[in-house]
Order: sequence, then structure tokens, then C-alpha cells
Amino acid sequence: MIAAVLVGTHLVLWATIAPEPLTPGERRALDQARALYVSAVSPWEIAILMALGRVAADPRLFTVRDRFDLFPVLPDQCRELVRLLRRHRDPFDRMLIAQTRTGHLALVTRDGAIVAYGAAGADVVTFDN
Repeated sequence: MIAAVLVGTHLVLWATIAPEPLTPGERRALDQARALYVSAVSPWEIAILMALGRVAADPRLFTVRDRFDLFPVLPDQCRELVRLLRRHRDPFDRMLIAQTRTGHLALVTRDGAIVAYGAAGADVVTFDN
């Protein structure tokens, strides 16, 4: 069992509007985690994606779902962000990585660029099934 999970923004999208893409392993991780978090950067990223027309406007995407808590951006996470290796250019994903490293969370994602940080000290959890 994973104690605390931070979910990547794409999992927030899927879990909110289209849960079918979630794999059984991802669903199990969400169901079994003692604490579930959505980063404060995820609604911000979703808003930008909506403004660009890459995600359909859906007000449900700005609501933190039951069982999830909003994980704030804190100064120690910003300091960690500065120290991260430049393996990923997406600032939102880099903050998720910094949050997992400083908050001792597991990050559930399918993003291959984020997974590359696993070797750099982030607890990144991926599920193929």
C-alpha cells in the first residue's frame, strides 16, 4: 500500500471526466492510498490548457474530488525545483516532481519524462495494467 499519492494532471483529467483510461493498477493505487493529493499547480495547468483549446471547458475540472486534498505550493518545493536536473521542460511537471521529493509522496503518472526523474530521487509510480 502506498501511504500518500500525488496524482499527475492527466490523471486528474481522466479521473474527473473520463475514468475509462485509468488502468487497473492506477485505480488500485488511488483506491488503496491512505492520502490522495492534487497539486495546486494542476488546476492552473488545466486552466491554461482550456484557454488554449487543448482541454474542453468543464467546471468539474476545478473541483477537488472527494478523497483528494489540495497540495499547496510551498517555498521548500520551489527551492527543490531550482535543484532539479533539467530532464523535463514543463514547469508544471517539474513542480509535481519537486512536491513529491519534498513531501515524501508517490507521484502516479504515465508521463515518460517525469518517470525519468525516478532515478533522480523522486518516487514515481507507473502502472502498465
